[in-house]
Amino acid sequence: MSNTIKILGIAGSLRKASTNRGVLRAAAELVPDGAEMEIFELNEIPPYNEDLEKDPPAIVTEFKKKIRASDAIVFVTPEYNYSISGVLKNAIDWASRPYGDSAWEGKPAAIMGVSGGAIATARAQYDLRKSMVFLNMHPLNRPEVMIGNSGEKFNSDGDLTDEKTKEFIAKQLKALVEWTRRLSSSE
Repeated sequence: MSNTIKILGIAGSLRKASTNRGVLRAAAELVPDGAEMEIFELNEIPPYNEDLEKDPPAIVTEFKKKIRASDAIVFVTPEYNYSISGVLKNAIDWASRPYGDSAWEGKPAAIMGVSGGAIATARAQYDLRKSMVFLNMHPLNRPEVMIGNSGEKFNSDGDLTDEKTKEFIAKQLKALVEWTRRLSSSE
């Protein structure tokens, strides 16, 4: 790992004015000194098809390459039907296959999510954490970033406008960088 922590940011929403994508854009601007974030858009990743594992679409190969080149991952997930979005699950599945060739192996990760409801994306985030067990990822335990009541914190373009929320995101990113450094020094 270089001195600069390379973070790959992934939002589990495709909608242009998505508040979850807005959080990811804000996070990219809030990374602490000594870190940088690249955002990978999921809108070109096709539905997972096991028949294509040995010769995956070019976008999947690129996605796995970006994951492997990163030191840490930031997932921003909406909550659909009490779980993560199909878009995010699909991307996670592609990058974990074929068996034995998972790009997620050993990656530190932070999770964020936005919802209009009061409990935000708690259920989706906990489902994502369960997947990380199988993926052998190392999720940051705290601070958790679950942003509820989104109508009060975002503009109509999906941009985060709430300063307190930005401060909380910055704290999580600082903790992720520290977590990533700690894990890399124990290898």
